[in-house]
Amino acid sequence: MQAEAHQKASRLAIATLYASTVLQGLTLVSYPALAGVLRTTVGLDDAQYGASFLPQVVATALAALGGGALARRLALRPVLALALVLNAIAELLLVASGVWPAAGFPLVLAGTASLGLGFGLSAAPLNALPGRLLPARRESALVAAHAGIGAGLALGPVLAAALAAAGRWQLLPAGLAIAASLLAPGALVALPRSDDAPARTARAGRSPAATGAFWLLAATAVVYALAEGTFSGWAVIYLSEDRGLGGASAALGLTAFWTALVAGRIAVAALVERLGTLRLWLALPPLMIAAFLCLPHVRTAAGGVLAFALAGFACSGFFPLTVARAAARYPDDVAAVSSLLVAALMLGVGLGSFTVGPLRAALPLADLYELAALYPALAFVLALANCRAPSVRLALERAR
Repeated sequence: MQAEAHQKASRLAIATLYASTVLQGLTLVSYPALAGVLRTTVGLDDAQYGASFLPQVVATALAALGGGALARRLALRPVLALALVLNAIAELLLVASGVWPAAGFPLVLAGTASLGLGFGLSAAPLNALPGRLLPARRESALVAAHAGIGAGLALGPVLAAALAAAGRWQLLPAGLAIAASLLAPGALVALPRSDDAPARTARAGRSPAATGAFWLLAATAVVYALAEGTFSGWAVIYLSEDRGLGGASAALGLTAFWTALVAGRIAVAALVERLGTLRLWLALPPLMIAAFLCLPHVRTAAGGVLAFALAGFACSGFFPLTVARAAARYPDDVAAVSSLLVAALMLGVGLGSFTVGPLRAALPLADLYELAALYPALAFVLALANCRAPSVRLALERAR
């Protein structure tokens, strides 16, 4: 009976954890998925839309930098619950921006800041708990958690497009706010207290942030994230305004990006035990380069879907494998290093999304996408440097 009860509790904990990852993805994509609504209903111009990513970047970085320490002090469960509450607040602010369009821009800025705080704080629990709940398949469990986030990112634009077409777009953020509010106390109840102590255990010796090996991985994450942010942050606007494909086709392109990203992460989770992380990690940047070079040639809805699907598949496993590599290098500091890498990720995603806004005044998006191929090229160079660095060679061997 005790064994059966333990299995049920474990299944509930795993279900709660992965439901949180899907919800995190849905909230993350809610603002860019509703970009068209924000530009018409709220009246955001290019510069304002690009600037709306900045509070999210800063807040994510601050929350992620402190998330590892907070997890050691409070444990992982309450940190995840707090992150979910902040997600709910972000979605309520998104609803409010449509209700009071005169104050829409400040409300959007506050919403993206709250979203960033939630995502930053969620980094420690969402990256540390999969390995603890499924210790026999740590790397696959971690990649699967990122696939859950990707699933939310893929589903969000579909829901947003359907609700926007029906004139009921507010139902998406309102529903997400309710779901996050319900899941927050669920995380406190369902996740096992036995995971609290490891979250508070401090690692003896040098902090990961004091080592060059970690910052090389962090730089790799930032450069990769510049590519991801450039792909995703302007996909809807590129396809709808620059290519004139309509809102539905533009949303489908963004959905293709996130759907392919999920499929790629599922494939990586299945292949990582067989092929090793090193081969998979190095294979992805060249695919990103190919996607950037394809995007300027998009002329049809089908072409947009295929190009952004290639981009999503190319991006799929790169960041989770980077986190897995850092976790292998610093096994006693998974919560801390994953939080720092998420801060690096959001710095890159935010900068990648923001810089396109001012540059668009001088160059069309098609040219900017083509120039952005330099991002994955640099990520590939940094990945090779990671592989050759003596201080991370042991980590790569463990991660294979």
